[in-house]
Amino acid sequence: MEDQDFLQFVKRIKEKTAIDLSQYKEAQMKRRLTTLRQKHGFSTFTAYWDALAKDKKLMDEFLDRMTINVSEFWRNPSRWEALEKRFLPEMAKSAGKLKIWSAACSTGEEPYTLSMIIDKLGLSDRASILATDLDNQVLQKAMQGQYQDRSIRDVPPAYVSQYLVKKDADTFEVNAKLKRIITFKQGNLLHDTFDSGFDLIVCRNVMIYFTEEAKQLLYLKFSKALKPGGLLFVGSTEQIFNPAQYNFDPAETFFYRKV
Repeated sequence: MEDQDFLQFVKRIKEKTAIDLSQYKEAQMKRRLTTLRQKHGFSTFTAYWDALAKDKKLMDEFLDRMTINVSEFWRNPSRWEALEKRFLPEMAKSAGKLKIWSAACSTGEEPYTLSMIIDKLGLSDRASILATDLDNQVLQKAMQGQYQDRSIRDVPPAYVSQYLVKKDADTFEVNAKLKRIITFKQGNLLHDTFDSGFDLIVCRNVMIYFTEEAKQLLYLKFSKALKPGGLLFVGSTEQIFNPAQYNFDPAETFFYRKV
């Protein structure tokens, strides 16, 4: 009965929001949502669903909890250095306008990191960044572009002084020019049709929450969305095994090139 209760909840969520919870690792997702359900005093997922369907605040909290909103500026700094020193300059030589996608961008640290590097390289007039996330609430935070001290600890000092403005004792705001090349947009990786012709797709520390079947689907979709020679930049625990099946070649650690 308990399994049927959860399966029915998954079905209703998909019908209502187009979010397919069955494509996330079940044990992790079920544990997270059970905690949330019990916090509000609901003994079953059926009762929890009935409340969600009527209460926008509860639904927003659900969406926030089931998405993975963990992000940092310059996460794994040496990999961003590879992007700055090697890959973006290579792209700039061969491409006209750089088309970049930060997928599952969370609260915006990742697209702003990209924007800083692009501006530092003098490529702002030749680049656009699409930044998408499932959770509209974190996108609102991303558009504000304000961050606490702890979020910027890995940002190189030269970038801090040039691109981050101190607002108060522990809050910084990104320079307005960083926002000009970024378009924030709500998007569902597992459901939406992707645009194409990207030079670079950054999708980091998200795949670990999906089932193997969902990962395979996404890698194929990312491959089709990249132009030949384009790069997919993944997280430190997201090595792609047998990348050739998705028309990828390893370019460097965490980077895969579309063949």
